[in-house]
Amino acid sequence: MAAADSTRPAAAAAKKFVFDFGAVLFDWRPPVLLRQQLPQRVVDEASAAHWVRQFFQDYGGDWGAFDGGTLAADELVARIAARTGLAPAEVQAVVDAVPQALAPLPDSVALLARLRQAGQPLYYLSNMPAPYADHLERSHHFVGWFDDGVFSSRVKLSKPAPAIFALAQQRFGHPGDELVFLDDHPANVAAARAAGWNALLFRDAAQAEADLRSAGWWPSALA
Repeated sequence: MAAADSTRPAAAAAKKFVFDFGAVLFDWRPPVLLRQQLPQRVVDEASAAHWVRQFFQDYGGDWGAFDGGTLAADELVARIAARTGLAPAEVQAVVDAVPQALAPLPDSVALLARLRQAGQPLYYLSNMPAPYADHLERSHHFVGWFDDGVFSSRVKLSKPAPAIFALAQQRFGHPGDELVFLDDHPANVAAARAAGWNALLFRDAAQAEADLRSAGWWPSALA
């Protein structure tokens, strides 16, 4: 009897999966959040896009510093209010509403559970302000399924900076070609690939599974 070709299953089994959080494991739709919290200002798609840019600054500026752990929430509120003309109470309402807006995505959690049940090492790498990281750890049991993870605010680095990928790889203890990163931002996917990781752009759990299978990264135990 000919020996079985184990190349593809072995390659798949060797992969370790690294998840982003926002819009991958947790719902994150800033236009919806702002429409709910600023209904007098966010009245249509154009105004929603305007205020998303003003508030989150493409995750740079004030919000990027909050993500990176170098700006406290109260200072963030003051800066956004001064910069945008929003009342501090309006800004505070948005900042306070974020934790509840980060609701688990059931299909993504189910995907994570299947990978865990197959014995795959699981990690996370997420740009996440410290108060929200603390909330997610307290509130959602499946965050405890990960072997390890990196929140930007706790290491004072943020994606897509190369340094956060280097730090995460060292911490996870695996070479980059064994890591598969799932993220919803093209810039972060590109940065992961530049760091020598495997990466795919996440849209939803079904697409992610299909892409993992197509790339030969899907665990053989789940075939």
